[in-house]
Amino acid sequence: MDLKQRLYNHLLEIVRERDPYVASGGHFFVKQYIRQQLSQWGEVEIHEFLVGAKSYENLILNLDSTNQSNLPPILIGAHYDAVPGTPGADDNATGVAVLLELASVFATKPAKYPLRLVAFDLEEYGLLGSTAYAKTLKEANQPLRLMLSLEMLGYCDRNKGSQSYPPGLKYFYPSTGDFITLVGNLSTIPDLMRLSSRIRKHTPCEWLPVFNQGKLVSQTRLSDHSPFWDRGYAAMMMTDTAFLRNPHYHQPSDTIKTLDLDFLTKVCQGLIEGIYSL
Repeated sequence: MDLKQRLYNHLLEIVRERDPYVASGGHFFVKQYIRQQLSQWGEVEIHEFLVGAKSYENLILNLDSTNQSNLPPILIGAHYDAVPGTPGADDNATGVAVLLELASVFATKPAKYPLRLVAFDLEEYGLLGSTAYAKTLKEANQPLRLMLSLEMLGYCDRNKGSQSYPPGLKYFYPSTGDFITLVGNLSTIPDLMRLSSRIRKHTPCEWLPVFNQGKLVSQTRLSDHSPFWDRGYAAMMMTDTAFLRNPHYHQPSDTIKTLDLDFLTKVCQGLIEGIYSL
């Protein structure tokens, strides 16, 4: 089975209403699917965090590296919840599907650095799962080689003028929404350059470094990387730019049929090659 078909098969399972409050059945189903898929490659750890009196779960798979020395891990995360009323195909079933494929690839052929794959919950309620986990790591003084958030990876529009930007950026980037974007804090600039060069072998890729934890461009903070920025970690987001391109963002119309599966597959292929280059 080829990569495109495997990604599609994951999407068939994940794309459904899965808000933890109003679609708790779908939310539980997707969480169990992720756990089952990751458990093929090792023990899945559960990171519990409280919101009010209720407990929620981030799912974690640690994968060994080719190097036996004690290198800090690369953390790659994607949120599995969705806003009420949407099946969340691009947001963020695409990110989770790629995360699951990374597990199978790097469990079979490890990278130089150990990988920590995390499926975050409650991103849509204010980055709650990633904030809780970043806080846990910081309090334990645990270093990371890099944190990478996979946030909407499958929407592509090849019409000129399909891409919009926060103020000022349109003068530096393409007007056609056919690329994937990497957004990182300043310490990630070498990794932004390295990853983008590998991804461009498969699909167009742009990158943006930001100052001051992205606070000058608030749109750059809208995913699970920003709690890691705020705690001093090198972190970046990989995204198709969400509402700056995708008209189905947070809508009932965010379905599989709106995705470009060839684009998603090339993004995944480029990311795999990029991770091996780190």
